[in-house]
Amino acid sequence: MRTRPGPSRLVLTVLALTLLAATGCSSSDTPESIPRITQPTDVPSQPTPTEKPSADGGGNGGGNGGAGAAPEALGTLVDQLEVPWGVDFLPDGDAIVTERMSGTVLEVAPDGTRSRLGGITAAVPQGEAGLLGVAVSPDYDSDQTLFLYVTTGTDNRVVKAVVDDGRLGEPTVVLGGIPAGFIHDGGRIAFGPDGYLYVTTGETGDPELAQDPDSLAGKILRITPDGDPAPGNPRAGSPVWSLGHRNVQGLAWDDEGRLWASEFGDSEFDELNLIEKGGNYGWPEVEGSGGAPEFIDPQLVWPVEQASPSGLAYADGHLWMAGLRGQRLWRIDVTAAGKATRPKAFFTEDYGRLRTVVTAPDGVLWVTTSNQDGRGNPTPADDRIIRIRP
Repeated sequence: MRTRPGPSRLVLTVLALTLLAATGCSSSDTPESIPRITQPTDVPSQPTPTEKPSADGGGNGGGNGGAGAAPEALGTLVDQLEVPWGVDFLPDGDAIVTERMSGTVLEVAPDGTRSRLGGITAAVPQGEAGLLGVAVSPDYDSDQTLFLYVTTGTDNRVVKAVVDDGRLGEPTVVLGGIPAGFIHDGGRIAFGPDGYLYVTTGETGDPELAQDPDSLAGKILRITPDGDPAPGNPRAGSPVWSLGHRNVQGLAWDDEGRLWASEFGDSEFDELNLIEKGGNYGWPEVEGSGGAPEFIDPQLVWPVEQASPSGLAYADGHLWMAGLRGQRLWRIDVTAAGKATRPKAFFTEDYGRLRTVVTAPDGVLWVTTSNQDGRGNPTPADDRIIRIRP
């Protein structure tokens, strides 16, 4: 458990992130050579993740557990992208990919062919903000609609736009007024098995917002495709599904329909949480496992240098979590009872910072790098989408 930070620490954190963004690498920097692909590693020399005790026999596997064969890297599908952030798949198997910095929306085919659908001119790419997540409408065959999470000059918002003859139409606002900041903007959106749109938001560097039930910051939201609070939400008339989040950027549902979320910690513990309706996940009162009865503890925690998790996917009976600072892909077992156990790391430092991981219709994972975001060491190929067979 971590004690609650004081205001001076938060100010120093924001200043440090601002300096990183101002002095970070860009496509004009001298790149390093393209990293080689190596065998999976469990990084045994570093502290390993910890997990809550399991009543169903799933013990603490640390970084050395995990059953099944190692995932296989199938190579780079697309390269030289500009900070790819959101990925979701169309019914025909092509993917929609967003670029955070440029505001570009791309269509990428399974053979790597790419085409530009358009751009979101309202996106303001500063700090961690810009054009972030994307979700394809469950009724795309009939409505041709994409949903996008965008940081503007005034707020974060969910917009939708129709694709017509290979071009992205003018976006319209679905849900606006989500607080925006230089950091902690959340941004992952995904349609759940129930047909409603789930939206992750960060607390924008203002931790108190995460515990404010009337603020949309530091939450997971659940809305209809029209932007209304979804039926069955914890509070009628509110889009808030869960609260007490610092900065969630990963959402995934397992085979039983359970919702999992990966979350950035502050200075000690990153988290994997099993999301419950109306659950309070403790930030800023608790970082990691605190044991307070009013808060829900994470199922797993990591030292921040091993994770800084963004994307999350479910495939082949496992959760797959992308690490930014950790520069690795975590595979996590999920028991039938809904316990996350035995995390295992692969591809450590092979590709640099990993932002998004999604499961393609053929079961292969698409993983994006984030080395052009000012905090990485880009190579001539960055940023990339890598295919991995789980």
